[in-house]
Amino acid sequence: MHGSAGLLVLVAFAQAAWMLGWIDPGFTSWRPTLYAYVLWCVCLCTGQVLLKGEHGKRLVFVLPAALFTVAMVVFPLVFGLTIAFTDWNLASLQGGHFNGLGNIRQMWEDPFFWNALTNMIWYSLAIIIEYGIAFGLAILLNGQIRARKFFRVAFLMPLMLSPVAVSWMVGKSMLEARFGPIARLVRWLGWENPSFFGTPEIARAMIMMMDAWTFIPFMMIMILAGLQAIPRELNEAAYVDGATPWQNFWKITFPLMLPVSITAIMIRIIFKLKLADIIINVTSGGPGGATDSVTSFIFREYRDRSNVGYGTLLAMVYLVLIIIAMTVLMKFADRWTNPKYQR
Repeated sequence: MHGSAGLLVLVAFAQAAWMLGWIDPGFTSWRPTLYAYVLWCVCLCTGQVLLKGEHGKRLVFVLPAALFTVAMVVFPLVFGLTIAFTDWNLASLQGGHFNGLGNIRQMWEDPFFWNALTNMIWYSLAIIIEYGIAFGLAILLNGQIRARKFFRVAFLMPLMLSPVAVSWMVGKSMLEARFGPIARLVRWLGWENPSFFGTPEIARAMIMMMDAWTFIPFMMIMILAGLQAIPRELNEAAYVDGATPWQNFWKITFPLMLPVSITAIMIRIIFKLKLADIIINVTSGGPGGATDSVTSFIFREYRDRSNVGYGTLLAMVYLVLIIIAMTVLMKFADRWTNPKYQR
């Protein structure tokens, strides 16, 4: 297996060297090298089975998973890293060439990218409000109210819609500045020229609201499931001991819901970091990039400017930032919820 890993690195290096023009392996595609690697893995497993018998068969079972990992994870990452340091533009007939740190320098001097990254912080902070609303709805639906099942289905309906449908139904229709029903309502209330996407702050808030409207049900259903798992005897015993409803919630319900809450927030952050559909369909990042997320900005680099090399570098940098941020968040979440860290 160490030999396989070494050969994999060699294949990746050969691929990168061939694309950069450092070597000429004598064929016009990287496929023969990959085929040779697959054949070598098969020979390795066959040899292990013949030499080590039953013990060697384990490698045969590992081979499909190893090939799948190489094809779906390792190869895209290596290929992405390779073209991230080129000036590859689909509009150019010259193809891509290695440009060293040129893309990193361009990213560092690109104010629109940093603006999109700042927007992601604001979009992510909105999850705190979403969590509060979702928790309130979950408590409401966990109580003894009439038509509880109907309201559970009704509140889940936005989650059943795709973000594209939400962007057209809400962003393009209901919030349309001339004929949309919400625009007519606010005009009737005194706002003469309602423009929900004309100013950066309001446009950003509208994007947050549409995204929240779509995904609050997801957090709500997770929290509701957590609430229903709490034994009712705990709350009833607290009431018998004289606890108020607020004390019951803050001292019993909320601490018991922490693991579920952390899970819901973490998953929601992952969804939020991929926010692009609504922005692309409603504002295309405008006005002036005020509503751009990093994902929508990268998408427009590919679609509008055909900058494959620069866009891939941004995607790689964004992936690294997400991994770092999620690792730090999970570290804090673990310390917050794990009793062994609490003194």
